[in-house]
Amino acid sequence: MKKPLCLQILVIASLSFGVVGQALGQVAQVIGDGIVRFDRSHEAREVRKPSFALVQEFESYGDVGLNSLTEVPVYSTDAKTGRTVASISIELGTSLYGTGECAGPLLRNGFVTETWNLDAFGYGLDAENLYTSHPWVLAVRADGTAFGVLADTTYRCQIDLRDGITFRAEGGDFPVIVIDGDSPQEVMLGLGKLTGTIAMPPKWAVGYHQCRYSYNPDSRVKEVVQEFRDRKLPADVIWMDIDYMDEYRVFTFDKEQFPDPKGLNRWLDSKGFSNVWMIDPGVKDEDGYFVSDSGDEHDAWVRDKDGNVYNGEVWPGVCVFPDYLNKDVRNWWAGLYEDFMANEIDGVWNDMNEPAVFNVETKTMPETNVHRADPELGGTDTHDRYHNVYGMQMIRATREGVMATNPDKRPFVLSRANFIGGQRYGATWTGDNSANWAHLDMSIPMSLNLSLSGQPFVGPDIGGFAYNGDGELFQRWMGFGTLFPFSRGHTAKGNIDKEPWSFGAEVEATSRRGLERRYRLMPYIYTLFKESADTGMPIVRPTFFADPADPALRSEDDSFLLGADMLVVTKATPEGDRVSVMPGAVDGVEWAEFDFPDFESGRDSKDANLPDLFIRPGAIIATAPVTQYFGDRPDSRDELTLIVHLDANGEAFGTLYEDEGEGFGYMLGEYLVTNFKATNKNGKVTVEVVSQEGKLEMPGREIRVKVVGS
Repeated sequence: MKKPLCLQILVIASLSFGVVGQALGQVAQVIGDGIVRFDRSHEAREVRKPSFALVQEFESYGDVGLNSLTEVPVYSTDAKTGRTVASISIELGTSLYGTGECAGPLLRNGFVTETWNLDAFGYGLDAENLYTSHPWVLAVRADGTAFGVLADTTYRCQIDLRDGITFRAEGGDFPVIVIDGDSPQEVMLGLGKLTGTIAMPPKWAVGYHQCRYSYNPDSRVKEVVQEFRDRKLPADVIWMDIDYMDEYRVFTFDKEQFPDPKGLNRWLDSKGFSNVWMIDPGVKDEDGYFVSDSGDEHDAWVRDKDGNVYNGEVWPGVCVFPDYLNKDVRNWWAGLYEDFMANEIDGVWNDMNEPAVFNVETKTMPETNVHRADPELGGTDTHDRYHNVYGMQMIRATREGVMATNPDKRPFVLSRANFIGGQRYGATWTGDNSANWAHLDMSIPMSLNLSLSGQPFVGPDIGGFAYNGDGELFQRWMGFGTLFPFSRGHTAKGNIDKEPWSFGAEVEATSRRGLERRYRLMPYIYTLFKESADTGMPIVRPTFFADPADPALRSEDDSFLLGADMLVVTKATPEGDRVSVMPGAVDGVEWAEFDFPDFESGRDSKDANLPDLFIRPGAIIATAPVTQYFGDRPDSRDELTLIVHLDANGEAFGTLYEDEGEGFGYMLGEYLVTNFKATNKNGKVTVEVVSQEGKLEMPGREIRVKVVGS
């Protein structure tokens, strides 16, 4: 049951910044179960700007009186800056999370974050804004019930969690949406309904990815791929950074280093590797360059305040920038992918799309630049309004182009910049992190808070992008990084090599074991992706999701849940000596540790650099034999091992989702959902299939059962 609706008495403290005009005229509309949208006034509601965050326009079920609601924002105006302020007080013992891509710990009480997408190479723990913008806070009350707050504005917005929840945004009055729930999980389901969910990715994208800036020429790409296969290190994807291009001109190939991209991609496919190639927004301003000339013809470029085409420097030199806020420009951009993808390219990486601009203090284009946005997006306005959604609209156009070119394949797009709701178009990562222990440690809460902000397809650059690091750091990071939803090793130009074998046999062995764990767990992980695509639930979840009312778990970020049934306990310090708080027993039954002692690599003893794995009482986790890549075995569904941990009643339940891993047949029923039940009957554990759904035929296969726990 939800908390009883009641009047919450709000006391606004005398804040140092000063407020004027504390309005009592705000209005509220119910737009979903437990979801209320607030506006500062009737007048503010009438001129409300279109939402980029919401997946659709939600009709109101009707107005509701403020005195019937629990969490009510109070609006005011910052006397110094003129920003609109919306504040919600919190009860004692309330823990705050979310705020998107934020440096530092999981628990965000006391922190200030700003939504302003920034090229933040080598960012530190004190960074207030990074590459993405998520004006969203998840609040978990002391009793485990929860609510979420979304400031529905694209403008620069400060999220101040030092005294309750306060948003201060430019651009005038903005709506605030509050989702109330019995649990944080219920709030996340509400966020999924509001902002949409990820699309089901191709299964190869759920595998391990290997990248660096850059693998070039093409012979180096082949060398790295062959090493993975010769060393039996499971991997699915190799990435091409900007050095494949002809002098960094997007949609071109360097004829000397990459003379035959289609032939390279066919060779990669023969080795079981998919490929991803980078495309940036900065287009070299050069007569005779087909993208520049075509963009001129389509009047595609962002303009400055005087109406001139804006120029800024990026990798190719002086560039122009497509105005992705305009439908005609998005269609033009999407069309550029037809010839590009014809080179048998599988996935696209949109980088530098904050947008990043070199040699200017702000690292981006002027806020006075002008976008000719679609009327339904808000119409023509300045960059300060549309800056935070520039990358989001770029990957929207990219995704449309990739799908139009390959209509029978699921697209994969990765983006550095994004906005809340942008998970609908692409995955993301935690940006240009650094090869040090602080960033290794921080990669867990960063991935968790992005997950709690609606972006479940996420992970860090394993091993650290900036600087070298060492083998010990890489070994530990690979140990748990192979269990993030987006799992990619990556490093910058000029750094030492950071492939799994680069640091010697011991590090390579740990990396292999970590990778084999991921591929063993692929049936379970892929099932979690389907759950997330259907509902919006995070794939990696904070440990406190196991018991939201347990205060001891609220700040635990050395461990994380993979789905609801599996706990990953990492060793995030050099000594590995920090003790994680474990979830409590469930009706007297503890979480049980498990592992895969029968790895093909022959491991019999525990690897201290790998995280410890635990299974929830009452759960069944489906696992498979190790494969080297998606499609490695003639039928990768021919063998299954169910890991079973019985609850206090001697029962356990689990779900397995299967489809072809590619294409859209699953949307027409070509899938199989199998629900298992395990029962202890007179000391003998029996597993049965209790239900199945879908048109996909269940293969004849060997099913093994491994019971863990006492």
